[in-house]
Amino acid sequence: MALHTVPRDLWEDQRAIWTAPLHASDRAMFAGIALIAVAGVAGSEDTPIMQKHFLDPQTNRHANTASNGLVGLMVAVPVALYGVGRIRQDTRATQTGIVAGEAIADSFAINELMKIITRRERPTVDNAQGHFFQSGTSWNSSFPSTHSTIAWSSATVLATASRSRWIKIAAYGVATGVSVSRVAGRDHFPSDVVVGSALGWAVGRCVSHRHHLQNTLW
Repeated sequence: MALHTVPRDLWEDQRAIWTAPLHASDRAMFAGIALIAVAGVAGSEDTPIMQKHFLDPQTNRHANTASNGLVGLMVAVPVALYGVGRIRQDTRATQTGIVAGEAIADSFAINELMKIITRRERPTVDNAQGHFFQSGTSWNSSFPSTHSTIAWSSATVLATASRSRWIKIAAYGVATGVSVSRVAGRDHFPSDVVVGSALGWAVGRCVSHRHHLQNTLW
């Protein structure tokens, strides 16, 4: 696997992702149904939560800083893995870095498509009513959370590739921190980060399995 094959791999990734429901197992279908239920519950509480909580501007700023820093870390780690792998001639590290980068790109593309379709208002608009299909939002749509999607796609590849329990905990812990801080910063509603996180996780798993990445690193 090399950088010059990434464009072709991204195309194959997208085809595998979009056709995955056609080949889903009973377990995967159950997980999908459970996700829809969780997102529905979270969505029903979006407005009350954002109207009553996370109202301190200083807390919002700190949360925004944290989310940007953490998601930057989840992007930097695959880049670092690729660089270290090239220097040390470690094909496992370079492959993990490339696959994580592919997962980020794949999930970002799907996330942005969903934003254009849903056009949801941010929590800071209209007293956190969270209306969908509003003109003028498109790329700035609140649904789903891009930060959460990117963080979880990267974290899932890293966790899948690693044999270390602590690396798995760290990867998913950072991704969870990104999701929580996006709500605490009043950038997104709870359902935005639930769906964004699930999207990133699902894409990360799909891409990892397509490249046979499980337990190949450390």
